[in-house]
Amino acid sequence: MATRILHEVTDEVLMLRFQRGDVVAFGQLVDRYQGAVYNFVLRFVRSGPAAEDILQEVLLRVVQNASDFKHEARFSTWIYSIARNLCIDHLRKLSLRNHDSFEQPRGDAGRSHADQTADPHPSASAERGAIASELRERITRSIEALPDDQREVFLLRELANLPFKEIAKLTDTPENTVKSRMRYALERLQEALREFDDTSPPTSGPVKDP
Repeated sequence: MATRILHEVTDEVLMLRFQRGDVVAFGQLVDRYQGAVYNFVLRFVRSGPAAEDILQEVLLRVVQNASDFKHEARFSTWIYSIARNLCIDHLRKLSLRNHDSFEQPRGDAGRSHADQTADPHPSASAERGAIASELRERITRSIEALPDDQREVFLLRELANLPFKEIAKLTDTPENTVKSRMRYALERLQEALREFDDTSPPTSGPVKDP
């Protein structure tokens, strides 16, 4: 019963409880955000190991700076601002080491175990799975190919689920500019999907966009 009630509490209330020493409240926030923040960071830095490290640093910063959180703020905006700043710091350090951060080997980052396992018995189902996997890879590459400012807005909007007004504050950018960047990003992704549709082989059924 207590767990169910806790799930109904807002992020902001949980954070205020954590400020008063309620570690259970912090655990609930971790449960709510660690997966989403990890995915956001992974798309931002394009490295699984780096994303893991940054996620742990984000959670550590939440603990260390808990007293700075204001009750009128949105917790989601606050934690993603921490994640964004850490991602930018990470990429800046890579740049200073003369590494191209946009060509970091992806390895298994962002791929499920199913994506990595070949089907020894090809079938129509396997063919559809291969096409779906190729589509996911095309979308991932298209997101990575976006200009930095457009990709940042896209990730904050689609993965972090932040409203445009909050993204504008977070990036110190006029809201209309944020909306324009999102529109351009979506146009680029739609074009990539149209190209995929034109080049993909025919199947027994339609392939739905994810």
